[in-house]
Amino acid sequence: MAKCDICGKGVLFGNNVSHSNRKSNRVFKPNIKQVKCKVNGAKKRLHVCTNCLKSNRVERA
Repeated sequence: MAKCDICGKGVLFGNNVSHSNRKSNRVFKPNIKQVKCKVNGAKKRLHVCTNCLKSNRVERA
């Protein structure tokens, strides 16, 4: 469920790199919060990343 309803930011994939330069798969998850927001005058619960909350792209209810 790690996806922002506002900007669409989601999971990214990369590598863990050890000191000996061996690589294994890893996941970068965005910081998603469940927030009550006003959508068209009605209160709705959305999954929003903290970057969208910080930049006031969402009006909290």
